[in-house]
Parts: sequence; structure tokens; C-alpha cells
Amino acid sequence: MYLEWFFKEKAAGEKSLEEVVVDLLAERKLHVTTAESCTGGLIAGTLVNVAGASDVLNEGYVTYSNEAKERLIHVSHETLETYGAVSEQTAHEMAEGAAKAANADAALSATGIAGPGGGTEEKPVGLVYIGCYLNGKTTVKECRWNGSRMENRLDTVKAALEMLKERLVEEMPV
Repeated sequence: MYLEWFFKEKAAGEKSLEEVVVDLLAERKLHVTTAESCTGGLIAGTLVNVAGASDVLNEGYVTYSNEAKERLIHVSHETLETYGAVSEQTAHEMAEGAAKAANADAALSATGIAGPGGGTEEKPVGLVYIGCYLNGKTTVKECRWNGSRMENRLDTVKAALEMLKERLVEEMPV
């Protein structure tokens, strides 16, 4: 089943990706926030599947419109005009802006074209940029999905959580 990773039953003692991320954040005494466009809150919603997520997640932002990106997480108007909402630059500013707005140690951002419409030759359906802010440093990953709207959104959630998990393990060993 395609959504297996999201809904799969775990073997005894096995942790889900979101449980691993919440545990890593809690062990390091860090707070995370999210700034989501194409995922519409699914990253934060996935984190709150974990009991105890309230220890590491105080707030998240669904910034679907450009106006919301500017007002809530301070993405610059110039960035949106020059590069567009679906861009590496916007994902970068979303992650940093959300971390600052929420006074969080870590942030995940997602902006893209989930589909089935809305794509162009330059920015096709399935193009997503994921930003990850941690330890004062922001990295952005470009993804190109080819599933349905929901599959593209869930792929983005998984990739974002994996990105944060990897950065936590590499940059902040316990």
C-alpha cells in the first residue's frame, strides 16, 4: 500500500518516524515549529500524533497565501515577487521566519505544487522545496514527486521529518 509508512502498524518496540523526531527534540531540549503551504499543516499534524509532542511543538503556521507568508513568518515581498512562492529562497525564508516568530530552535517549511493542477513547465506539479532550520543554519531540499495530490503532500511530510532527523543526529549528538 502506498501510504504504508504513514499508517503502517509497527512491530513491537519499533518507533515511527515522528516518534523518533519528537524523541530527538525532547532529548536535546529543543522546540520545533512548522511553516507549511502545500502540506497545509500535515507536518505539524504528524508530529502531534506522538504523545508528548506538546513538549517540543508550541505552534505552527499554515501560510498558504503569499500574504500569510509575509504577515506571519516575514517572508519578504521581494523574494515572493522575484522567485515566487515555490522556490528555494521562499522555503529558506519560511523556515527562518517561522523559527524566529515562534522563538523555536528548529523549524520545517514546505512550499510546492501538490497538484493535480497549478504546475507550469518551469515549476511542474510535484515540485516542492523543504526548508530545515536548526542550530542557526538553514538548509533547503528540492523534491520532485509524481503522485496524487495527497501522495505528494505525504511524501513531503516524510521527507521533511527525515531531513530534521538527519540534521539532529549529525549536528547535535547527545
